[in-house]
Parts: sequence; C-alpha cells; structure tokens
Amino acid sequence: MSRLQVVSGKGGTGKTTVAAALALALATEGKRTLLVEVEGRQGIAQLFETEALPYEERKIAVAPGGGEVFALAIDPELALLDYLQMFYKLGGAGRALKKLGAIDFATTVAPGLRDVLLTGKACEAVRRKTKQNKYTYDYVVMDAPPTGRITRFLNVNDEVAGLAKIGPIHNQAQAVMRVLKSPETAVHLVTLLEEMPVQETSDGIAELQAANLPVGRVIVNMVRPAILDETELALAQGGASRTAIAKSLSSAGLGGARKGGNAERLVTPLLDQAAEYAERHDLEHGQRAVLAESGLPLHELPLLAEGMDLAGLYRLATELRKQGI
Repeated sequence: MSRLQVVSGKGGTGKTTVAAALALALATEGKRTLLVEVEGRQGIAQLFETEALPYEERKIAVAPGGGEVFALAIDPELALLDYLQMFYKLGGAGRALKKLGAIDFATTVAPGLRDVLLTGKACEAVRRKTKQNKYTYDYVVMDAPPTGRITRFLNVNDEVAGLAKIGPIHNQAQAVMRVLKSPETAVHLVTLLEEMPVQETSDGIAELQAANLPVGRVIVNMVRPAILDETELALAQGGASRTAIAKSLSSAGLGGARKGGNAERLVTPLLDQAAEYAERHDLEHGQRAVLAESGLPLHELPLLAEGMDLAGLYRLATELRKQGI
C-alpha cells in the first residue's frame, strides 16, 4: 500500500466515510495513520463522534491490534503561517500579517494557493520522520475534494513550479509533486452503482491518468444486499404464475388462495416489488461492467441499513481488511 492514500468521489457517494474506514483499516496491527481533512466540513469529527477538530494532529480512534488513528483538519491560513515560518522564518511577523487580514486575503485571492498549502501540508506529514529516523505515520489518508476537481487539486503544484522558476516556492512545489506522482501515493475513487457517479468515476480516472497521477482502486459504496437468486430473478421478470404464487402464500399462512383472498391481493404488489428489484439488479450489473473496464482493483462496501455510526465505521474497516486492504 502507498503511504499517501487520497480518497475522492462524487458528492453523496460517502467518500469521507470511506476515507475514515480506510484509515481505521490501515491502522490495524499497531500502525499509525493520519486522517487529513481539507474541505473544512468537519465530517471526520462527526463520523468519530468527537468535537470539532482544531488545526493540530489529534488521536481520535484506536484500531484493532492497537493501532492509532490521528486526525487533522487543515486550515489554509494556519498552513500558510507554517509555510512562512518554515521557509522565511517570519515568526511574529507572520502572526501580524494574520491580524491585518493579509493571510486570509492571500488564501482567498491568490489562484491555487489554497490547494498548494493543503497538498503541501499532507505531503509534509508523509515525509516527516522521528528522531529515530522512522516515519511519524505509517499512512496518511486524505479526504480529498470531489472527483470533478481532484486532478486540478493534486496537480496545482505542477502549475506553481512552472510559474516560480526558482526559490523556495519552486522547490516546495516540486517536492510535493515528487510525492504525489510517485508510488508513495494512490488516488482512490468512491462511487455508487448508479449511472452518474460511475460516469464521473470513469471520467476522473481518465483525467488522473492523463495527468500522470497514480490511480489506486475503485471503491463501490453502499451496495445493497442480494435478495433474489438467478432463478427468482427470472420469475420476477415474467416467469411466475400468479396462481402458484397465491398458493405458496396461502401455504405460508398468508390467507386463502380463493379469488379475492388475502394471498391473491398480495400477488400484484409482490410482483411489482420483484420487478423493481430485477430492474435495479440489471442496472447495477451494467454499472459494474463499466467500472471493470478501467482495469483497476474493485472493492465493494455494504449499505448499512441501520445507518452510519462509529460501530458501522469499524464494520466497514473490517470489510476493507477482508478485501486485502
């Protein structure tokens, strides 16, 4: 597994949930994982049922086997202060700039600067080492922007390096791109088995590959359980006898088989539901085929009928581990 795991996906596909479950899965067996949020939505805090995350790395969960998950909500303004201190040693002068509003102005107005700071901070965490020359974190998982802008987000440092030909900005941008375009990084795309998310996933894969960014896996989220087998599907698609179904319902104690009885009245709604399920099954089968054309590893996570909570997050992490992540 690459050390920087970037998770993107169309809005509504559950990319933040998958990123959090991935961080838990990677932290098992005593590993340390940093889960990074870059969109300022505090989605990670909500998933782990904790208070809003500050701009500091904070332990939020313990994984099976004693591993630890830390989280960081990156604030672009504070990241810029870090940058100014790291490269220009501004110290108090940087804080004065913040009070004057210059930092907020810079991150809002300067094209691409915000994304440079966000990607730069994540890559710094990937490269950081302890005094014992060991990596501080075994893995860094980034809950990244949606598929529609993930390529530009990750590729912004290439543009910056081209604009600033020399100096610390150029060097920093190149250092970030060396991480993002190396085997150290993998960009995973989260989708649903629906036409629009699958199409956006296919487009995102093509854009990432065209930009020479390393695409990792496709993770299909919220997969509904199989209810009917192939024989039952065939019956649902028109091969069932209404009389036989009514008799079966009657045998199960759901009313008499006589015309107008309870069992007879149940046949039509049952066949309607079965037909809807068969149509959905065919649609999902077709979308799986589209995703398979990418040639990327494909993983599926179940729809949790009881909703998403902390226990559900651990369950999804276990599913990812079972599938080899």
